[in-house]
Amino acid sequence: MRGTERFLADAATRGLEVQLVERAAAKSLEEAARILGITPSDIVKSLVVKHRDGSFLFALIPGDRQISWPKLRALLGVNKLSMPSADVAFEATGYERGTITPLGSSKPWPVYADASITGRRISMGAGEHGYSAFVNADALTAALGAMVADISDLL
Repeated sequence: MRGTERFLADAATRGLEVQLVERAAAKSLEEAARILGITPSDIVKSLVVKHRDGSFLFALIPGDRQISWPKLRALLGVNKLSMPSADVAFEATGYERGTITPLGSSKPWPVYADASITGRRISMGAGEHGYSAFVNADALTAALGAMVADISDLL
């Protein structure tokens, strides 16, 4: 099953309304935002984070922010987290970097969403290059059972 098909099927199973859009390739976050007609902060990155026990989690971070490792480690009560290689991230999710999303992931890892994404419509990866999805962030975090917390810092 293609990435967008897995994404859409999982969203439908969760009763989550998403709008899938095909878009031109972008060389930067700013270019992607221009193509989609939104601001960089409205593009939410789905980052795969490796826990020291070998499991993974998703961190949903706005495009104009980065993971705050101290905040995320404190929230999880651990002293070591890392970003896996592209190969390991693919193995953990079934998605290539740049297309990763918790929706349709090959394994249902826990989701941690930065509090700054709430209360608005966001864009995120949709499982394949050349596609993005628009979704209500509050509906997304509820559908995923995400922990919403302050886990990012401005770039």
